[in-house]
Amino acid sequence: MQQHDAYLIRPDPSDPRLTERVEGVDQTGARIATRVTVERALTIFLNGQEIVTAMTISDYPEYLAVGYLLNQHMLLPDDVVTAVDYDEELAVVVVRTQRKTNYEKKLKKKVQTSGCAQGTVFGDLMEALEEVKLPQAELRTSWLYALTNKINTTPSLYLEAGAIHGCVLAQEDRPLLYMEDVGRHNALDKLIGAIAQGQIDPEAGFAVITSRCSFEMVQKAATIRIPILVAISAPTTMALRIAEQTGITLVALARSDSITVYANPGRIRGLMAGLDDG
Repeated sequence: MQQHDAYLIRPDPSDPRLTERVEGVDQTGARIATRVTVERALTIFLNGQEIVTAMTISDYPEYLAVGYLLNQHMLLPDDVVTAVDYDEELAVVVVRTQRKTNYEKKLKKKVQTSGCAQGTVFGDLMEALEEVKLPQAELRTSWLYALTNKINTTPSLYLEAGAIHGCVLAQEDRPLLYMEDVGRHNALDKLIGAIAQGQIDPEAGFAVITSRCSFEMVQKAATIRIPILVAISAPTTMALRIAEQTGITLVALARSDSITVYANPGRIRGLMAGLDDG
C-alpha cells in the first residue's frame, strides 16, 4: 500500500476542474505545454445573507464555506448546520442553520455605515479567543520529520501545477486530511470545515501549513481547538502573541531535519540534543 492511501481526504490533481493545459515559451524560445491551476470566484451565503466572494479552486467548496464561517465567528459552536448547498454552475455555496445567526445584522450595519463593522468583526474574533482553552498534546520531532517526507511525496495540485498552498491535519506521523488552495487562508478554512463536518477530533493531532504563519492562521487553529500548529515558513509577531495567549504550541521554519519552536514548547519531545524521542 502506498503511504498516501492512509489519508481520509487528500488532493486529487487528476480532477479536470483544477488545472488547464496552456502553452508558453521557455528560455530557448521553444514552445512548451504546462498545467496551470484554475482560479475562480466562489460566493458564500449564510442563510439568506451573502457573506463573501473568495478566489479559490474548485474542490471541497462546502468545507471552505463552513470553515470560513466558523473562523470568522459567524457560525458559533452551538449553531446547528442543517444543510450546505453548492451550485457549481452559479459558483455559490449556501450554509443553512437551524436558527438565524446574529451576523446578518452586523453585515447590514457594515453596508449602512461604510464598513464600520470591520472593527466589530475583529473584536468578535479577539473576544472568542479569550474563551479558548487548549488541551494537552504531544508532538515528537521524529513524527514531524517523517510526516514532512510523506506530505512532499503525496500527489498534489502543488506538484502538478504549483501556485498553491497546502494544509495537513496529522496524528503522530500519519497525515489524515490534506487540503490545498490558492490562498493559505482558504486551505486552512477547508481543513477546519472538513474537521467540523466530519466530526474529527482536532485535539488529538496537529496541523501543518506550507505558508507563513500570520495572526489569522493561529486564530483559525485556536478556533477549532488544534493545540499545535507547524508552519513551513516564518511567523509574525501577532501570531506569536496569539499563540502565547491561547496556549497553542507554534512551530515554524519546519524542515526535514530542523524546526524552531516559538511558543509553548512543552508539548514538543525531541528538542534537546541527543534526546531519544522514539
